[in-house]
This record gives sequence, structure tokens and C-alpha cells, in this order.
Amino acid sequence: MDKIRFGGDYNPEQWPEDVWDQDMALFEEASVDTLTVNVFAWATLQPDEHTYDFAVLDRILEKLAAAGKTVCLATSTAAHPAWMARAYPDVTRVDFDGRRHVFGQRHNSCPNSPAYRRFSAELARRIAERYGRADNPASGIVVAWHVNNEYGGTCYCEHCAAAFRVWLRARYGSLSALNEAWNTAFWSHTFYAWDEVVPPNALSEHGGGPDVTAFQGITLDYLRFNSDSLLRNFIDEKSAIREFSPDLPVTTNFMGMYRPLDYFRWAPHLDFVSWDNYPPDMQSHARMALTHDLMRGLKGGRPFWLMEQTPSQTACRAFNPVKRPGVMRLWSYQAVAHGADAVLFFQMRQSRGASEKEHGAVITHGGRSDTRVFREVAGLGEELEALAGEIVGARTYAKVALVFDWDSWWAVEISDGPSRHVSYQQTLIAYYRALYERNVAVDVVPTGADLAGYDVVVAPLLHVIQGDLAARVEAFVEGGGTFVTSFLSGRVDESDNAFGMDAPGPLARVLGIRIDETDALAPEDLNAVVFDGGAVRFAANLVFDLLQPGTAEVVGVYESDFYAGTAAVTRNVVVGEGGSGDAWYVGTNLDAGGLGWLFDRVLGDRGLLNAYSGLPGVEAVTRHRDDVAYLFLLNHGDVAADVVAETDGVSLLTRTPVRAGEHLTLAPKDVLILRSRTC
Repeated sequence: MDKIRFGGDYNPEQWPEDVWDQDMALFEEASVDTLTVNVFAWATLQPDEHTYDFAVLDRILEKLAAAGKTVCLATSTAAHPAWMARAYPDVTRVDFDGRRHVFGQRHNSCPNSPAYRRFSAELARRIAERYGRADNPASGIVVAWHVNNEYGGTCYCEHCAAAFRVWLRARYGSLSALNEAWNTAFWSHTFYAWDEVVPPNALSEHGGGPDVTAFQGITLDYLRFNSDSLLRNFIDEKSAIREFSPDLPVTTNFMGMYRPLDYFRWAPHLDFVSWDNYPPDMQSHARMALTHDLMRGLKGGRPFWLMEQTPSQTACRAFNPVKRPGVMRLWSYQAVAHGADAVLFFQMRQSRGASEKEHGAVITHGGRSDTRVFREVAGLGEELEALAGEIVGARTYAKVALVFDWDSWWAVEISDGPSRHVSYQQTLIAYYRALYERNVAVDVVPTGADLAGYDVVVAPLLHVIQGDLAARVEAFVEGGGTFVTSFLSGRVDESDNAFGMDAPGPLARVLGIRIDETDALAPEDLNAVVFDGGAVRFAANLVFDLLQPGTAEVVGVYESDFYAGTAAVTRNVVVGEGGSGDAWYVGTNLDAGGLGWLFDRVLGDRGLLNAYSGLPGVEAVTRHRDDVAYLFLLNHGDVAADVVAETDGVSLLTRTPVRAGEHLTLAPKDVLILRSRTC
């Protein structure tokens, strides 16, 4: 690619064909070059078990080819047709409460249903055979394959139960190993035959909801199994596509920080990562930045596609505000700043009916080009067109890593104590926000990542310690690195069993502490942590580790309760062959001010604060390619910001020169991209 792809989901099969020509003209006016098509057309493509009809898709692709557009071609397998559910009732899912679903909704297919697996792979195969052939006129416009759509959900049927047992045999090898891993001596749960194992749902191990389970090890493995089951569906379709299209990249659209699927396990099977950005509110700048960084981190720093975002508003929530003027452009550039090489929307033309008819679109039901939203989209398209040859393929270089671990996410939230109010995602966002507000580049990495290239590694709620993780953390700190972790870290092994040692288990030595008790109070019951001998104090809640410092220095103490004056935050200096490193432990849920104070010290000690650190409302992100740096300055605030250029360069959006030390005014919701040489 020599430019950032621009366009989005296009569903012309939902509209009369006489509308298509209007769309082509509007796409041209908006500088749209890439359309994602065929996402939900299975019933059109296959009206019955034995018939395949590609006539409508042929005409759509011919129309797009004539208009000079490129296509991300989907396989349509996210919603099976009605005839399939009637002919093969076991294709629909059994829910957590044990109810067999009938036809309806989408993502209602059991991932282990033989019928679903056979029909979905065959549909992908036929689409690739037809449109992957060089002699098909439409084949030249297909630039990527889009498998399924937003994989998700869980099934608890007999097909899944049988597949779960197969998965467990492969993982453990023997029932004795399984019983050991699941601690089945508890409550007389010892299994003597594989067929005795059943999925953990409301009828078995869960008495009070999906996250209240008697046997965490069983539920943790079922979460892993479900993620792997859906991944196998993706691999089925990708393998079918590869029979006829060996070279074009294959992807599926992720959903950001999506709890049910371990995207780090998925990422090696995608040729590039793509995701759909629908933040929960208008103040989610840090959350979106974290998720962009996570998507970039899934493939070791490679750029990704923003496959979906709304140009104006969603339609699935209790209230759906429109994006205010400038916000769509601002958030699009935020994605590009963090590694997106495509900016695509859902949807191009508004749906005529059903649940998405009120969802925002580039083209509304009226088909006008003079709406505010269309004009903003067209303006962005024109800017991205002018950036051809710039930015695409550029990478991010970070000295700070944030560890993101699905196993810890699952384990800490299914644990029956000490607090069901602890949120892995919200804790990660809080720690990331402290880094984000200081405008330091962050790589989001899995627990197995090589830590050697980083100065600071941040790993809040690192609940599960498996493999050689603890040893690698120790080596990182002994080599001169700074490690920061939090309450409830180092508590369990990969099977969710407690370690036979003092908390925080294998991390105790590098952290230089012991935890004897963990207090957990209602969210409204606050304590505080006092730093600098009482000079500053910050609120804390939820969880309060009672720390016994060994070699660690006490940095902050609790203000009240029977443990007033005892350690809440510690720092352990470790001297190794590679220099002197340190390991920080935060024993409670500190508020934003407390985390800010902490990271001012951690980042300041490492010389990682910069001219843009702490600049209110302004986000500064840099991508690099060869000897060129692209600095993005994004003003999320409601007032103008004064920023000072650190280097000579060119403002890409205005094509004007910028001198080092020059004061630049960044209007609210505005963006500046400064290109400069790095050598």
C-alpha cells in the first residue's frame, strides 16, 4: 500500500440496484477507495443446502471494479441462514442456562457443530475459488479476505462438551494430571472417566452467574477452549481460502479489549490485525489509545487496519450521541497515530431496516452529500488522499511496555474472592492512562514477550504466573529495568491454584515483600495512601494488601484502619550484572492522582518524560519509517492548546514548514502531523 486505505462496510444487497450508481458517485466525491463487502449475505449466496448463487455479488463487484475501487471481500459466515437451523437444529447454540436457541440474531452458530464447520468452510472455499481466480474480472480488485465478523459468544452444547474433552486430553494427557490441575480433591470432584467432565455453566459449576464459579480451574480452561474453538473456525475458513488464493492477506475484525477471546493466541493466524472501534463514551481517549496499542502489539508492532468505526453514532445502546464536529476526524487520526494503515467505517449507506437502520453512516437514507457527516468524511478522505506515500508502514518505538494477559483477566475476575468488584480491564486502563497523560510511547505485550528492549515494564493485576515469567521478570530487573505491578499479582499458577508459598508467589523475591493478608472493602469504603512523609495523599479503594517489606523500601503507607502507617507501595532495588534495576509494588487500587504521582517518579527516574508530558488534553504520538519521524499532536480538549515544536519539519496537513522552538496553536479537536528527519 502506498496510502492509508479509506472507506468501509458496504451492503448494497440491502438496497435496490438503482441506488448503487448513486453510491459510486458519492464514494468518488468522498475519496473512498476501499469497500468491505459481503459481510452478511450468506442467505443470498446460498438459498438452500445445495444451491450457490453469486449473481448479486458478481454485480456488486463488477460495479465496484468499474468505479476503480478495491475490496476487502468477506465470507459472510457470521450469521447462518434459516434453512440451516431448520435442517440441522444442532447448529444453533446452547446458552449458559442450558437452553437450545432457535434461528435468530447473529453469532448463533455453535463453533463445534459439524454442520456449521462444513458449510462455513465450503462457502469460504467457493467464494475464494470464484473471486480468487485470475480470469474473474473482479479478482483484481480484491486486496484482502475478511473471514466471518466480530467472532464472539460461547456455546455449552453436547458438541462443545465432546470437543472440550478432546481439548482437555490434548492439554493434560491423563485424568490424573487433569485432577491435579483442577484440584478435584475439593468437594469430591475427582474424575475417573473423561465422559464425566461437563462444561461449566449455570447447571453445573456456576451458581450465581458466569463469573461465580466453584472450580476456577474448570472455568478457566473452558474460557481457553472456547477461544480456541472459535479460532479453529477461522482457521477452517482461512485454509479453504488458501486453496485458491495463496497470496492475498486474510484477516478478521477483532473487538479491541474483548474478554472472551485471547487475541494473542489468535494473532499468529491472521496476516494482519484489524479491529472495530466503538468506545463506550465520548471521553474514552486513553481507552482507545490503549486498544490501538494492543492491536498493534498483537503482531509485534506491525500496523493494523481500523476496520470499523461509526462516522457519527452507534445504535445499540440506551442512548447514542453523535460525534461532535471534528471528533470523527480526530479519532481517525488517533488510530493512524497508533499504527492504523486503514481508516474504514461502518457503515457506508444506512441500513433500510432492522436493528442498524438508525446506526450512523457516511450516506444517510436520503442519499445526500451535503450533510455535516458526509462533508466531514469527504474532507478526511481528501486529506488522506493527499498523504499518499506518507506514514503507511511506519512503526512505533517504545521504551515502556504494558503487559496484557487474558489468562490473568479471566482468572482474577472468576476468583471467588477477595473482591468481585475488581475489573482487570478498568485497572489496565487506569495504569495506561497515567502513561498516556505523560505522552510516552507504550507497547502492549503478552506475558511471553521479550522484555530486554524496554526500560520500564508495567504489569498490573499480573494474577497468573506461568512458565518462566517470574524468572524473566527477575532477569529484566537485574539487567537494569524498572518493573511495576499491583495488588493481586503473583497469586496463582496456570491452573488457578495458589502457590505453596507466601504471596506474591514467584514474584516475592524480585519485589522484596511478603503479603500476609488482603483486605477487601466495598467500593465506597475509602482509605488513602500517604507519600513523602505525609506531603501528598491519594485515595484508594477495593483491595488493600497488608505488606511486610523485606528488602523493599516503603514508598507509601496506608492512612487509616488498623493497618494505618504500614506499607502500601514499595520499591525494591535489585543490583545485578547488568546494573541496578527496581521493582515497584502497588498494594491497593490507587486513584488517578496516585498513579500519576507514581509514574511521574518512575518515568522521571528513567528520563522518559518529554516536552509533551502532562500537556492538558494533548496527545503526542510518533511513528517512524526509515529516517523519517511522524509526530501526531491531537487536541482532545475543548480549548486551544499551545505546543512547541521540538524539531524542524513540515506540517503535513498544511504543507507548511515548522521550526524547532516554534509555538503552534492547536485548535480544539484539531490535529497536527509533523514530519521530520531523525538523522
